[in-house]
Amino acid sequence: MPAGTPIYLDHAATTPLRREALEAMLPYLGEVFGNPSSPHAYGRRARAALDDAHERIARQIGASPREIVLTSGGTEALNLALKGAAWAGKARGHRIVTSAVEHHAVLHPLHQLEKFGFEIVEVPVDRYGRVDPGHVEAALNERTILVAIQQANNEVGTVQPIATIGELVRTKGPKGCLFAVDAVAAAAWLPIDVEAIGCHLLAIAGHKVEGPKGAGALYLRKGTHLLSQQQGGTQERYRRAGTEDVAAAVGMAVAFELAVAERDATARRIRKLRDRLKTAVLAVDGVELTGHPRDRLPNLLSVIARDADGGAIVIKLDLEGLAASVGSACTTGSTEPSHVLTAMAYPDEEARGSVRLSLGRTTTDAEIDAAIELVPRVITAARDAAAVLTVDPLGQGIAGAVSASRAAGAGSGASAPAAGSAGTAG
Repeated sequence: MPAGTPIYLDHAATTPLRREALEAMLPYLGEVFGNPSSPHAYGRRARAALDDAHERIARQIGASPREIVLTSGGTEALNLALKGAAWAGKARGHRIVTSAVEHHAVLHPLHQLEKFGFEIVEVPVDRYGRVDPGHVEAALNERTILVAIQQANNEVGTVQPIATIGELVRTKGPKGCLFAVDAVAAAAWLPIDVEAIGCHLLAIAGHKVEGPKGAGALYLRKGTHLLSQQQGGTQERYRRAGTEDVAAAVGMAVAFELAVAERDATARRIRKLRDRLKTAVLAVDGVELTGHPRDRLPNLLSVIARDADGGAIVIKLDLEGLAASVGSACTTGSTEPSHVLTAMAYPDEEARGSVRLSLGRTTTDAEIDAAIELVPRVITAARDAAAVLTVDPLGQGIAGAVSASRAAGAGSGASAPAAGSAGTAG
């Protein structure tokens, strides 16, 4: 690639809007402007597009159009699912079971519910960030009304055994216990079949599947009781009041449909690119893979660079034209280490060395070739700089400290591999 060409490896934070989705949206940003609740011709045209969006989204997950509730994004879909299900089931019980590595769009609403008397039980995860279904089963009792487990983790990419957990909720949980799944991170990469999963609620977000931001959807199984969290109209069958964003719904539906149709081929190609980058990055001394080594999203590479600061690495990468992150974009700016890595038993000083590189459908071989040269070099430089600060925090005799640090690193195989070198897997 030409020097200075930007490389975007933060698709787990958001994806570029797909051209087909944009083109599908344009009429509803212009001449087709009617309110889909209006009975006249303008409204009917908008309503037809909205109904089509419900149908397209439903088909991709094995649901019916009436089971789809359009929202303003994944966060609203999850808030509606969790709060709506909790309050609707309050008369039967107050216990809600979740995991310690859920997205904050799950954990924060649950912590708010805790203030109103609900009991929130967070089951632990193993070193790979995976939930043991046995722990979920052990947490169930006669007062459990809801279990909420993500399909895949947005920070480390670990895929959860949600079909097994769904079966446990159905067979071991009390009558009426619901199962909610956060599929926001997984929707572009993993098959979703709500019947096979056995879930009652499932959330997706448009901007994670190359659709527009500000668009999301909640699957709500027929017959599942939910207390609406937004009042003011009859939209979405009384489940989510407010005039729908027709353009956003159309764009999300088109993007999701294309993502599902191309998913297998895209995942195969992206996994190979991800694994090439992984080999190069893990060849750097002191770098460790986080998340499950096999059962993980095909596009996501998450690592810890020991004795380095992940935020500093991400800034250095950005200055050289490569976009990455330290974890969830929703927690950027926080000084606290990732709650996901903490739950995976990483000490704070190690967790602060986290870096997440996430590929997408538009990632090219040339971009990964450039990243293979750049990322190991930047991580190595960041570790050297951190070693200098440890040895010489006041900046005295820096040249000698740098030389000593690099000499020690060379002796332990710390140098980065050349572009295209085989490296070793972690």
